[in-house]
Amino acid sequence: MAKISACIISFNEEKKIEDCLKSLQPVVDEIIIVDSNSTDGTLDIARKYTDKISQHDFIGYGKQKNLALDEATNDWVISLDCDERLSKELQDSLLTIKDNLNTNNVYSMSRKTFYVYRWLNHCWYPDRKIRLFNKTTNRWSDDNVHESIDIKNMETTNLNGDILHYSFDDLSDHLKTIDKFTLIGADDLLKKGKRISVISPITHASWTFFKLYILKRGFLDGFAGLTVSVLSYMHVFIKYSRAYMAQKSQAGNLNR
Repeated sequence: MAKISACIISFNEEKKIEDCLKSLQPVVDEIIIVDSNSTDGTLDIARKYTDKISQHDFIGYGKQKNLALDEATNDWVISLDCDERLSKELQDSLLTIKDNLNTNNVYSMSRKTFYVYRWLNHCWYPDRKIRLFNKTTNRWSDDNVHESIDIKNMETTNLNGDILHYSFDDLSDHLKTIDKFTLIGADDLLKKGKRISVISPITHASWTFFKLYILKRGFLDGFAGLTVSVLSYMHVFIKYSRAYMAQKSQAGNLNR
């Protein structure tokens, strides 16, 4: 049977990390945590589940997750965020395939989000994520946000069960994340040399709203679905607006 390492990055996650680690215990053979200098009780909780904890200043989500990969002693790795946990069905799926893991495969899991007061069954579901892979053949991208696993030339196996994602506790929490992630996302757009026009914010944001609320039937998620669709529109609009304004500012400085 293959051995699996759980790789977690953390920062001030005392409210959510314990349920994440508890859900991993029946499945994994070790837990690796790379913490970004938490100032709350995160580390005290983590030490109840593993002694393989290191500290590193935050260098972006992709790079930080790769630091955790480097510390894993097993080739097979499952990666969760602190606000995520494995459902019982997903735990059973992982235990079933441990005898037959294939290095030519990556393993995809659906993610189901609990938003403020209810589960989202449509607009952010099934939101499949590659979270189980062999670190000798796959690593995280270096993106500062929206990091992903390179699956070129790999087969993807979909597992039964969900990653349960306990995302935002209230609207203020969501708005703070939008402010943080749009700044990082705009910087990534500029670094990648994306062409951004004056209409980019509205076109990209409108497509996001249409996809979530209409195509994925977010309207069936009630008021929470409407809220998520509107704030996702806002997220994309602000990200592209920040990138566009940064471009204009840079061009203005060059012309001075």
